[in-house]
Amino acid sequence: MINYNPKEWFTFIFRFHKADTFRKLFPLMIAVSLYGFILAYLELEYWSLINSSYVKNLSLMHSVLGFVISLLLVFRTNTAYDRWWEGRKQWGALVNVSRNLSIKLAGYLEDESDRLYLSKLIPLYARTLRGHLRANVNSDEISDLVEIDKTHIPNQIALRISGRIFELHKQHKISSEQLIILTKDIDVFTDVCGACERIKNTPIPFSYNVFIKKFIFFYVMTLPIGWVFSFGYFVVPIVVFVLYVFASLELIAEEIEDPFGSDANDLPLDTMCNNIEKHVKEILN
Repeated sequence: MINYNPKEWFTFIFRFHKADTFRKLFPLMIAVSLYGFILAYLELEYWSLINSSYVKNLSLMHSVLGFVISLLLVFRTNTAYDRWWEGRKQWGALVNVSRNLSIKLAGYLEDESDRLYLSKLIPLYARTLRGHLRANVNSDEISDLVEIDKTHIPNQIALRISGRIFELHKQHKISSEQLIILTKDIDVFTDVCGACERIKNTPIPFSYNVFIKKFIFFYVMTLPIGWVFSFGYFVVPIVVFVLYVFASLELIAEEIEDPFGSDANDLPLDTMCNNIEKHVKEILN
């Protein structure tokens, strides 16, 4: 995730970074500019369609379609941001429950070995959930605590935490009331995992996604046909700018609808995992 000062807005105009859509769209913008120039030349110089009222009236159609495509892109962007924000709330809940569970365990447990073991397992859940969502679990950091025998590693970590809590209850190190309180916190781990999997595994419907891309493509490709008589060869940069705006909104929506990756605009999962580990160890150790 990119850290920035939102008050320094003037610097954003001249700043380019790897997440900027201009870099990704630059080859397509060059191709569209060549297409627009060739089409403008043919209409103005070769075909001589400047007196054709049918071609001129295409600009009216583009005005209506531009309003429609703007509404579609607003809905698309809002839907993608809702997924990004929902992922942020779930990981915020994971941070909070890790701290709350650690604080309660620090008050309940007197045995240092029990506290040390759980201080390793609780942050391990966050790290394995991050790897699970990215389909890249680091087995080296798990092997010394948990035997990997299943595909869903976060469930194994939650099972070890819950099993250790119940074992402490059998050893009369925590009471039944304390067990109930701790179990509620452990349930939140699985709830967060399920919510993140729902976001990860439920993309925007395929037909809707394809329709927007086709709509943008045909809208931009037909712009020079009607606008060339109003703007002349200036229609080339105008069409490229329209493409940049519409396609950038679609690219941004694609990037943030899966907030658990390692792109520049994704959630800072590495930072949150490190914070969980630091805070849990401060509390339990």
